[in-house]
Amino acid sequence: MSEPKAPATEAEEIVRDVWHWRLHDERINALGAAHAVGSSAGTVLIDPLPLVDEAMSKLGSVLAICLTTSSHQRSSWRLRRELGVPVWAPALVRQIDEQPDMRYEEGDALPGGLEAIFTPGAGTAQHSLLHPATGTLFTPDLFARPPGGHLAFVSARHMHDPEEARRSAEKVLALEFSILCTGHGAPVTEDPHGAIRAALARPP
Repeated sequence: MSEPKAPATEAEEIVRDVWHWRLHDERINALGAAHAVGSSAGTVLIDPLPLVDEAMSKLGSVLAICLTTSSHQRSSWRLRRELGVPVWAPALVRQIDEQPDMRYEEGDALPGGLEAIFTPGAGTAQHSLLHPATGTLFTPDLFARPPGGHLAFVSARHMHDPEEARRSAEKVLALEFSILCTGHGAPVTEDPHGAIRAALARPP
């Protein structure tokens, strides 16, 4: 799977040790978002999109790359070769360009203090990643949020099972987090639980 041609030019530090960058992904003609979390052991890239070298260097020493789903491979394999770091991917993922170094399931502890939560719907192997240290939840193709817009479910035409996606959204409502980072769009930094409830309240 190719990666977007034009890299993002900067990464925004949402809160300390959590970074966000996004770009228009010409492969899907939609906005894509990527993230990173820092720890004492190093930085973990989550579903990484291409980022200019200067901005990447500001993220610190990269410890690992974590994928939430196979459709977010993006720049992972190039970065694995360039940085010499392992790639983690969901255990059930099969449509993947290269073999990950590690596979994970719900409940597993991932690098950087991330915790895996099974949240299918858009796909059958998708996982969200919770970072308790910063109170941040990273979701795969569950939600999208255009800059300045409201949180919504990814379009049903891109979903494997829209009803399962809604059940996954209800599942994450039980988690403790104060920031929601989606795979497509801007982070939700104010009342993310309320934003999810509002998305659930809208007709499918």
